[in-house]
Amino acid sequence: MFEHRKKKPLSARRFALRQLKFLFAALLFVGASLAMGTWGYEHYAGLNRVDAFLNASMILAGMGPMSELPNNSAKLFASFYALYSGIALLTTVAVILAPLVHRVLHLMHVEEDGEMDR
Repeated sequence: MFEHRKKKPLSARRFALRQLKFLFAALLFVGASLAMGTWGYEHYAGLNRVDAFLNASMILAGMGPMSELPNNSAKLFASFYALYSGIALLTTVAVILAPLVHRVLHLMHVEEDGEMDR
């Protein structure tokens, strides 16, 4: 997926395109997570779509729920969605930062070796 340490680093343009692809993948993941959370709050808590989206967004962002949950199934869904959201946040940050961290490490290695193979 990334260039080998013995290869030259990507040009700035190709790196920007790679970073955009990873950002797009992260946004798709966040969108799917929000859709899942919105559906769950609608289905289990009986919230309207806007309130369900608000709750899903707040949980996914790590802020906490906005609405009172009416039953145990809604509370269980919210609990599992909150656990999922914590992992999803870390995953999203990792996906966005992976190309940048790889490039920085690659450039540090280039400076250390001084010479690169094509």
